[in-house]
Amino acid sequence: MILCCGEALIDMIPEPGVAGRDGFVPHSGGAVFNTAIALGRLGRQVGLLTGLSNDMFGQQLRAGLDAAHVDTTHVITSDRPTTLAFVRLTDGQARYSFFDENSAGRMLAPADMPALPEDIPALYFGGISLACEPGAEAYAWLLAREGDSRTVMIDPNIRPGFIEDHERYRARLDRMIGMADIVKVSVEDLDWIIDTPANVHDKATTLLGKGPALVIVTRGGDGATGFLRGGDAVHVPAEQVDVVDTVGAGDTFNAGVLASLSDNGLLRKDRLAALGPEAMTEALSLGARVAAVTVSRAGANPPWADEVS
Repeated sequence: MILCCGEALIDMIPEPGVAGRDGFVPHSGGAVFNTAIALGRLGRQVGLLTGLSNDMFGQQLRAGLDAAHVDTTHVITSDRPTTLAFVRLTDGQARYSFFDENSAGRMLAPADMPALPEDIPALYFGGISLACEPGAEAYAWLLAREGDSRTVMIDPNIRPGFIEDHERYRARLDRMIGMADIVKVSVEDLDWIIDTPANVHDKATTLLGKGPALVIVTRGGDGATGFLRGGDAVHVPAEQVDVVDTVGAGDTFNAGVLASLSDNGLLRKDRLAALGPEAMTEALSLGARVAAVTVSRAGANPPWADEVS
């Protein structure tokens, strides 16, 4: 089972109201939640480790996990509120305002982190869970405890406006990247992490030097490029579809990559270290196909297995 570790929240999406003005409708979301849902809908064994509230939104999130066959054994439940993310869409691109103080997800501590059974070979981390303390430190602690014996993928999905202490965040993210096997970043993430004049190839190579076996750089409509420690690089174009919005696109892409690597028995540290261009192309291609379905419809709505050709 792949265990996704990080936030589950409610995206408040604007929709036209009866009076002609936009209202906000609650949709289940969060980067890590979305990836778990996408993996579950694709028919892969997946679980979610997160903090969920007992409130009405927490119940909505849990119902979504159950519907997608996501294991909730490692969900940590409390009476704290659910994180809300109000979304504004501009030309299909999402911009967020977060309400996260004292939330069920944010207030996790290392003591809350459960013991993990041996049948979890891979961990996935990402999103605002890596930025918002104290929960961010709890996830970093979990990675430090478990990362040596399990394959690790990280997608920081950086939102600079949401980071309160940039120095602490950079230090924590740097440590986590050093313990990861796969790091996926957007071009914007990469430029934020490595804030120096250099091209994408050189910056990806710098990230590889920190420890990962594979660095994936996504470029939106221009596709994704995978860089391997041995020097190989593979580019896969984005699928051509009519884009409704991009909410959840990167999260679904990550699920496709993980699903492909898992199907081929490659979610092991030794096998990722020896990963070749053909297997990397296959993984990026599945990521692109499933992400294309998500962007073709409103909100973070990943495809089910029978929707992916």
